[in-house]
Amino acid sequence: MTKTFDYYFDFGSLATYLAHTQMDKIKAETGASPIYCPMLLGAVFKATGNSSPVSVPAKGKYIFVDFKRFADSYGVPLNHNPFFPIITTTLMRMLTALQMRSDTRMSEFMDLIFKSIWVDALNLNDPEVVARVLREAHFDPTELVNLANEQATKDRLRDVTTQAVERGVFGAPTFFVGEQIFWGQDRIEQLKSALI
Repeated sequence: MTKTFDYYFDFGSLATYLAHTQMDKIKAETGASPIYCPMLLGAVFKATGNSSPVSVPAKGKYIFVDFKRFADSYGVPLNHNPFFPIITTTLMRMLTALQMRSDTRMSEFMDLIFKSIWVDALNLNDPEVVARVLREAHFDPTELVNLANEQATKDRLRDVTTQAVERGVFGAPTFFVGEQIFWGQDRIEQLKSALI
């Protein structure tokens, strides 16, 4: 039986971008594959009384420096996005729609959105920018928006977000190995140990 772990995330989380860059390494070292669980981090924050680190100015200033150190240690690019926070509801719905259809380009879509926000530092709050990014990657923006707006897609994303809160998720990324919970990209080594 293939080993798996549940992976709750939102594109708008810088820590999740860093975790995303390590997925192939996690798979290679543990033989385990992620079960992707797209959720809405803002809704999780609201339900749990948590908030973004940037809501504390001193912490917000430090957090990017800290994450840049992790990015450098991973050998991956990271740039400050001046448009942060990115409201990711539609993007997460697009991803959910692709997942619901077992679309083979789901992974490519994830790579594209994470790169657009955290490497290219684009304003994905602007629908025109989103459409351009999608077109350049040969996705159909109109089709994805339509899928994102389907009630079944909205319901699925809401249900996964509710499930996340019920399981004890309060931030992103959050991983589960069975009932063991690991929060944050800086817990990847602990995650790997639990998977081996």
